[in-house]
Amino acid sequence: MTCDLHALCFDAHDPVRLARFWAGVLGWETTGDPRDGVALLPDDDTGFRLRFLPTREQKSGQNPVHFDLKSTSPEEQRETVARALGLGARHIDIGQRPEEGHVVLADPEGNEFCVSEAGNRFLAECGFIGALACDGSQKVGYFWSEALGWPLVWDQDEETAIRSPHGGPKITWGGPPLMPKTGKDRLHFDLAPSPGGDQQAEVDRLISLGATRLDIGQGEVGWVVMADPDGHEFCVLPPR
Repeated sequence: MTCDLHALCFDAHDPVRLARFWAGVLGWETTGDPRDGVALLPDDDTGFRLRFLPTREQKSGQNPVHFDLKSTSPEEQRETVARALGLGARHIDIGQRPEEGHVVLADPEGNEFCVSEAGNRFLAECGFIGALACDGSQKVGYFWSEALGWPLVWDQDEETAIRSPHGGPKITWGGPPLMPKTGKDRLHFDLAPSPGGDQQAEVDRLISLGATRLDIGQGEVGWVVMADPDGHEFCVLPPR
């Protein structure tokens, strides 16, 4: 039994505005499912939606997860950067070197993302969202491969990557050194039991793989808050 990656969730001070930004960058439409709140549905094989959840907490440090957006040509890279800037993004410096070729930006709430250089072979078979690049250990890459049932497509020098058998973005973990955790992650995964699955059985399975349950003050809610082996939060939703 596995679970499905239902959504990548953004904590946002203004969920509607941030959703509007990412809809403009990605060309996605909002979902009409009231269970998702403010959310965008993919128009390609991405396989998961984006949800935008209200928060009052301030961003603290660099996010451990960011998008790598693919470019098929230098012109497309320039167009993507210009579109994002026009929607409210800004250039940022996180220590990248000019020879690396990708452009590092932040969305209107400071969430980092990259627009890759043309000809990036690692992203060649992926769509516009080429990868979710994560800070994380080799161990956590193995955990997520088992949790989602996605095969490893890279496992070298403690760097790992997985990809759904149905296509879509790769999820990558860069290996050590790991960034210090500075508070609750502003981006997290929402998992849903596979059709016919059971939430508690899924929670128990994830614990057996190395996850832990968390109490972040969520109170009596229908979802279960957990952490992966590196301590990054995710949620297990009730069956949908």
